Amino acid sequence: MNSAREPSVIASHEAVQGTAQTTHEVFNQAGALENHNLYLGDQALREAIQRQAPAAEAELVDYGQLCGVPEFIELGFQANAHKPSLHTHDRFGRRLDVIEFHPSYHALMDQAFSAGLHSSPWREAEAGQGEGAHAARAAKYYLHAQVEAAHGCPVTMTFASAPTLQLNPVIAKTWLPKVLSNAYDPRNIHYREKTALTIGMGMTEKQGGSDVRANTTQASPIGEVEGCEAYSLVGHKWFLSAPMCDAFLVLAQTGAGLSCFLVPRWHPDGHKNPLEIQRLKDKMGNVANASSEVEFRGALGWLIGAPGRGVPSIIQMVAMTRFDCMVGSSAGQRQAVIQAAHHASHREAFGKRLIDQPVMRNVIADLQLEVEGSLAMTMRMARALDSQSEQDQLLLRLGTAVGKYWICKRNPQHAYEAMECIGGNGVMENCIMPRLYREAPINAIWEGSGNIQALDVRRAMSRSPEVVDAWMAELLTTAHSDPRQDAVVENLKHELAVSDECSSRRLVELLALSLQGSLLLRSGNAAIAEAFLAGRCEAPSHHFGALPAGLDLELLINRANPHCYDL
Repeated sequence: MNSAREPSVIASHEAVQGTAQTTHEVFNQAGALENHNLYLGDQALREAIQRQAPAAEAELVDYGQLCGVPEFIELGFQANAHKPSLHTHDRFGRRLDVIEFHPSYHALMDQAFSAGLHSSPWREAEAGQGEGAHAARAAKYYLHAQVEAAHGCPVTMTFASAPTLQLNPVIAKTWLPKVLSNAYDPRNIHYREKTALTIGMGMTEKQGGSDVRANTTQASPIGEVEGCEAYSLVGHKWFLSAPMCDAFLVLAQTGAGLSCFLVPRWHPDGHKNPLEIQRLKDKMGNVANASSEVEFRGALGWLIGAPGRGVPSIIQMVAMTRFDCMVGSSAGQRQAVIQAAHHASHREAFGKRLIDQPVMRNVIADLQLEVEGSLAMTMRMARALDSQSEQDQLLLRLGTAVGKYWICKRNPQHAYEAMECIGGNGVMENCIMPRLYREAPINAIWEGSGNIQALDVRRAMSRSPEVVDAWMAELLTTAHSDPRQDAVVENLKHELAVSDECSSRRLVELLALSLQGSLLLRSGNAAIAEAFLAGRCEAPSHHFGALPAGLDLELLINRANPHCYDL
């Protein structure tokens, strides 16, 4: 048989191929959101910085540009595509306890530490230049976290460790200069050989969870080591995040009760401290960061603070990590809404762009409204950290718990709604939305779930009633500005008078809404405040996209647009 094809068959095949080629023209697709400036496109953030840290604006413009370039965005995708892996032993049977990360993770960490996301307020305070430092650092972290959230865990823990480490002057003198160094050194070597160190934390045990006073890890005194009271720790931690940090702040029991220790990964004598990683957690989100279970088998730890005062010693660190939960969850909300707005601006359906469809306009506006409230509360806590006034310290005592509860808890629904705006493309793993959705619950659970935050608020009010006075004084600044805000405050007062432990979540919700409403009334943008009071206080909905009629949706949509640099 002649194997050559007949000319008519060839022509027919080519015609079919030609037809097939023309059926897959790609059009009416948004394309990737990249090559934009995350700072310049975020009017709410720009307004906050112009009020609180105007000197930082030029640096934030540059950082916003970095966070929008494709190469930097790709690092986040790669760090999540390649999970960290644990190597417990070498091939000869020697204990290693080493975790291997993809180079993209190290690149993100290097950028974060070089930018001072772990150090800048503490360094600037030492230099007498701390005005607006927490606000500027929060803004930069908010931009950075929109690229990738998981590696923020060791960044936050290192940042938050500084106040606790200062409780031991000898440790502070030797460790803090390296902890606050604007560099990243991932090498698995002794802390003395490094110029930059990272700090983790280990509090949770399997039998106690958030109830750290149920911890069973025991610490026995062994005398002084390197000029500090040292102990031998025996026990376990059910969650120890970022186990490649150079040392960990750990809670363990002594004869005096629960105490705080700094446990280095390397023993001062030069050998590996017997802190043994049992396994890495297989998490639904936060996968670029390693979380582990560990056993302490006589690990050396230095006492931080007084014996039996473990919780008070570590409480400042907890407050700072809660603040960063607010920053990170606000960042997640912003990234979600700009993805949704970008898609809706470039996609047509039923004869016009999605962004021009009335129902979609309501959804995008409502998603951005959530960002406005979250960012306002977060930046108010940053201002309180910067001021250090008695009023602001009292406000922080409630504010970090209230903000951590409310902003983080709103995040999963917000991420889902933004994903739905994008549709089928939004659930594909090569889109950032699945990652944002999986990350969304993490901050709500880490550092104490919603119940823990609500109970902490009640505990603070019981032990220090003046924190309520400070909160009400904050709200008094906008008294009689709007009857809807006044109504929320009256509901709060009623709840404060009658609330019991069972209704703690309702109390925290009213604390959050009252503060957000007051802050937005003071922001100078009447249309944003009007939308918040109408859509969150007067006629709240269980879902995003149900704002009442008559609001300035166009303003909110423009503020959601990542490319609107000239508002």
